[in-house]
Amino acid sequence: MDKQSARKSLVEQRLNLPDRLQRAESLQRVLRIWLVGRTDAVIGAYWPIKGEFDPLPALYRWQEDALLAPSLASPPTPAGASVQMAGESLAQRLPRKIGLPVVNKETRTLSFHAWYPGCPMAEDAYGIPKPKDTEPVVPTLLLVPCVGWGPGGYRLGYGGGFYDRTLASYAPKPVTVGLGYSIGYLPDLRSEPHDVPLDAILSEQGVAWPV
Repeated sequence: MDKQSARKSLVEQRLNLPDRLQRAESLQRVLRIWLVGRTDAVIGAYWPIKGEFDPLPALYRWQEDALLAPSLASPPTPAGASVQMAGESLAQRLPRKIGLPVVNKETRTLSFHAWYPGCPMAEDAYGIPKPKDTEPVVPTLLLVPCVGWGPGGYRLGYGGGFYDRTLASYAPKPVTVGLGYSIGYLPDLRSEPHDVPLDAILSEQGVAWPV
């Protein structure tokens, strides 16, 4: 398979989907249901580009759901706490954290920093928004954007290898969940020695992997 041609074709198809909004709404529901019952406190995600599915609305709902679970509720602010702590935003104090990637240009790996709606943002070296001056977090679950995917849970990305190198540096490795629309399935996609298979893949049609 010519992966470069496949990437270009799939990105163009994704950008021109006439029903992309409806597909995105369906995948939001699939993701929210898939997260039910998981015990992760930190989920790493991504800022969507090139027509990618946006996981952040579903994740913000997941973060807010912690308020409905008494065992996960934030402890009360102690008497005498600083004004800064008392005035900290609710999203920052929630026990569930959402992380967005920050690129290390030297190692070509990703680290994750806390994100919340209204979070200060800056552009990274590739022009993609990233959290600005927020705390680093270590995800136990990582949502990965898929340009395409194939048998065995292998993902077709943009070819930079950022996620493969990042996952190789984690111990223990987080659970990895690919997100993409069903048009991205490539039955002839074959893995390469450096490829790391995903633990699960979700599309607007449901769980695409494992089958």
